[in-house]
Amino acid sequence: MDATALKAMQAPLKEVYRDDASRALITLKARGSLDDQSIACKVETGRALAIAGLHPATGGSGLELCSGDMLLEALVACAGVTLKAVATALEFKLGTATVEAEGDLDFRGTLGVAKDAPVGFRAIRLNFNFDTDETQERIDSLLRLTERYCVVFQTINQKPELTVTAQR
Repeated sequence: MDATALKAMQAPLKEVYRDDASRALITLKARGSLDDQSIACKVETGRALAIAGLHPATGGSGLELCSGDMLLEALVACAGVTLKAVATALEFKLGTATVEAEGDLDFRGTLGVAKDAPVGFRAIRLNFNFDTDETQERIDSLLRLTERYCVVFQTINQKPELTVTAQR
């Protein structure tokens, strides 16, 4: 897809959202069910069933997916798609590209071993590798716009309002 095709595809959507902001608000959903045989959650992805379990550092077997890994994978997926869309819109000559994310966890927090150890990632690093002859100024612009428009990056960066409920 080139910049013209991308802009043509998105133009009607942008017009609708400018005219009626309420039409731009969409609620995405995820659903899972707890496994009755092991400490795992079966997550419905829309394509397949993903079974998440404990990370080996918390006693898991390593056979199930780790939700921390899944968070980083969601970041990589979103950042990669965003980078590609921004590069297309800017007519940026990207060449081959990869996206990597890594995060540091102190498992003492999630296991309740040390109250001063945080639960969750202490740091996350997102790295893009691409082959380009573009100027550094254009590369900086590509990264700035990718960061700005990546939904998962911005969600992690700008803590959203969170609520937790339970029903019987």
